[in-house]
Amino acid sequence: MTSKKLVNSVAGCADDALAGLVACNPNLQLLQGHRVALRSDLDSLKGRVALLSGGGSGHEPAHAGFIGKGMLTGVVAGAVFTSPAVGSILAAIRAVAQAGTVGTLLIVKNYTGDRLNFGLAREQAQTEGIPVEMVVIGDDSAFTVLKKAGRRGLCGTVLIHKVAGALAEAGVGLEEITKQVNMVAKAMGTLGVSLSSCSVPGSKPTFELSADEVELGLGIHGEAGVRRIKMATADEIVKLMLDHMTDTTNASHVPVQPGSSVVMMVNNLGGLSFLELGIIADAAVRSLEGRGVKIARALVGTFMSALEMPGISLTLLLVDEPLLKLIGSASKRMALVLERVCSTLLGLEEQLNALDRAAGDGDCGTTHSRAARAIREWLKEGPPPASPAQLLSKLSVLLLEKMGGSSGALYGLFLTAAAQPLKVKTSLPAWSAAMDAGLEAMQKYGKAAPGDRTMLDSLWAAGQELQAWKSPGADLLQVLTKAVKSAEAAAEATKNMEAGAGRASYISSARLEQPDPGAVAAAAILRAILEVLQS
Repeated sequence: MTSKKLVNSVAGCADDALAGLVACNPNLQLLQGHRVALRSDLDSLKGRVALLSGGGSGHEPAHAGFIGKGMLTGVVAGAVFTSPAVGSILAAIRAVAQAGTVGTLLIVKNYTGDRLNFGLAREQAQTEGIPVEMVVIGDDSAFTVLKKAGRRGLCGTVLIHKVAGALAEAGVGLEEITKQVNMVAKAMGTLGVSLSSCSVPGSKPTFELSADEVELGLGIHGEAGVRRIKMATADEIVKLMLDHMTDTTNASHVPVQPGSSVVMMVNNLGGLSFLELGIIADAAVRSLEGRGVKIARALVGTFMSALEMPGISLTLLLVDEPLLKLIGSASKRMALVLERVCSTLLGLEEQLNALDRAAGDGDCGTTHSRAARAIREWLKEGPPPASPAQLLSKLSVLLLEKMGGSSGALYGLFLTAAAQPLKVKTSLPAWSAAMDAGLEAMQKYGKAAPGDRTMLDSLWAAGQELQAWKSPGADLLQVLTKAVKSAEAAAEATKNMEAGAGRASYISSARLEQPDPGAVAAAAILRAILEVLQS
């Protein structure tokens, strides 16, 4: 029996899906007459290497979901599980060349159709004088004996997009990017397992499993794996997968051993529940750490699916510090941000104390400096958590313990509440929601409102600008820049406000000639964050 799908037509489903993605993302554009999606800011890539990838549809968010700054320049999509046409690949190469790029790297998964069509397009482009290189990624660790076709290209290809994207963004040349990517690809392995098959629109499931079986070592096109195993617990299945992937007698194994440092990807093949995904991720972390393997970065989510297949794949990439920087060292960026915030607050200590003397005991600068020193001491213990939710929660506890005063309590409340929306997503809309949650908590317990001459005035003004992050295609830095300017203007405006809350509200004059020190400090923190992100 043919499976049910929410499509308009079997023939047009790939076109409709790609059109929907582009329609909802102003940063993308379609190449007319072709199933090609490109960055809408191609002019900004002049003098740099372009990165094109693609393949059959049905692997969403791969591949179009990985177009953007520091990632892919564009993708060429085929029909479901079908390699794209040579003409469309060539059209994409020509388009990025016309934009002034200095060469194009084709990132191709190791399947015959993809190799042939991308290879033919590359040959044609080279005859036209366009510098084009091609890397073929095979990261499948399923096969104990390698056949002539080699290892299939699986979810590890997404890590190659990131590495190549970071190199291209840094201005590295085509030859060097190709060389480095090929080296990275050799230190990577992926293995999949599925509870049942998937079905191409208009077709029946590609294979059948009995109720007590799972498929081990399958690809991303619904093809069967290397063997079927009995249903078991998540811990047992993960152990079996890791044993297979790292077995040195396995010709396609990834050479992970005690002491190795890895990036781990836990990839949803499309139909697994988030509950199960979390359980698998936990099992993988415990199993790897139990083997003495250091997980330098863990990525969990849907990166390369096989339509609605209920299964997962595990990817392990051996990394050193330079490679980890290319993949993205969120912890190090966070540390840079925190260090800039600390140095800013320490530098403002006397100024904030002077402003505070007009309203009270003049300790606002001292309080903020105490927080800065506590954060610096914490950073000496090791890198901060890469998870934004964990980072904000940890900072909340730290400030509640070490900062003191009403400022410590208010920042603690703000950070605790702000962490909640970031537990599920870390997208720009989620960050805006985090700001909203933090502001709501401050108002609920601090009793201040915008216009009461408190730190809330700066944060509120910034929060209003950050609402723009909830719109599709919003730019992180443009919106944040406006938010910081609004926060600084709001801090300056507090000098003309009646103090409606906080210590200043008890002063008989209630009108002060200087801006509120808490508002000045909050604006300075936001400015410090922006400066690091801009650099």
